[in-house]
Amino acid sequence: MGTYMKNSMLRLIALILAITASLVGFTDHSKARRETPPDSSFQTTAAAVQEKTVEQVEKNIKVLNGMPASQLIPVMSFFAASMGRRCNFCHVNNNGQWDYASDAKPEKQTAREMIKLVLDNNKTLGRLNLDPIACYTCHRGRTSPQSIPTLPLPLPSPPPAGSGGPGGSPAAATPSAQPQASPNPRPALPSADDIFNKYIEALGGQAAIDKLKSRVAKGTLVQANGNTLQFEVYQVVPDRFYQNVTTPQGAFERGFNGTVGWERTPRGVRELSGGELAQLKSINSLFALIKLKEQLTRTRVGRDKIGDRDVYVVTGTMADGNRQRLFFDMQTGLLLRRVTYMSTMVGIIPDQLDLDDYR
Repeated sequence: MGTYMKNSMLRLIALILAITASLVGFTDHSKARRETPPDSSFQTTAAAVQEKTVEQVEKNIKVLNGMPASQLIPVMSFFAASMGRRCNFCHVNNNGQWDYASDAKPEKQTAREMIKLVLDNNKTLGRLNLDPIACYTCHRGRTSPQSIPTLPLPLPSPPPAGSGGPGGSPAAATPSAQPQASPNPRPALPSADDIFNKYIEALGGQAAIDKLKSRVAKGTLVQANGNTLQFEVYQVVPDRFYQNVTTPQGAFERGFNGTVGWERTPRGVRELSGGELAQLKSINSLFALIKLKEQLTRTRVGRDKIGDRDVYVVTGTMADGNRQRLFFDMQTGLLLRRVTYMSTMVGIIPDQLDLDDYR
């Protein structure tokens, strides 16, 4: 099992850096949700190929060998959320000092066996062209999965009248010679390009976007364990940025000045390079949540609701092969939510950004 996690924000902050939207700034709320991913295929990204694997960076890695190092913290957080536990359930903490490499706790070895179980089962499911499983498939926030149904069992819903099945009328199931039109037909869906174009106009138009040189974004990160952290991100074209996250342990800072990438935590300063820096720069693009059309392929459009607001949902594939869902307000055209799905060797990890306070 993974052994790093000395700062729980080490990789999750890469997700925060994608929180951008308006021409000047906005308040964002990033919330981890468990949704059914629209695509369960595992993809190896270009950034993952370039960066070091987790066993090259951390100590005592036994079963996650070959996984990109940048995925370790999201995967560990996914494990914790799936079981409804915290890091110290498997890892040793002595008076506030973490020893992630230690195998002293038997729960850690059990976790390794469970990871092997997931990997082995997914090999079989892959041969059968079935969706893969993950920790959350069985645990659903519990340490021990519930495999025995609670009695009394819920009664199945009866089929609708006229279905021709049990309880339905076979005669009523016979199609009419003259099909009846729906009394209130739903309007045709717009194309993804139409939705993206309306979004650009809602932000002030392409001419205004072309003048954008810098931005400040502020918001709240809500982690899977319920912790909330405040953050600020400062961005300057073409790719310079500075971000600061306030954690209980102190400030967590990252930046790139156009030449050197760096990270500063209460434990010290280190340089960012290679695949880790490339991934961070890509996610932190000034236009990550503005120039959406250029980022997605194989798009499709649907409808949904967020609270009482009707939204169009654009689902597409990103350059790294992962999937993304974008929720646009039907009335204003503004982006209200983005859900991305990170494919890993132990499952697909969703990340949700909720956007508001456009300025």
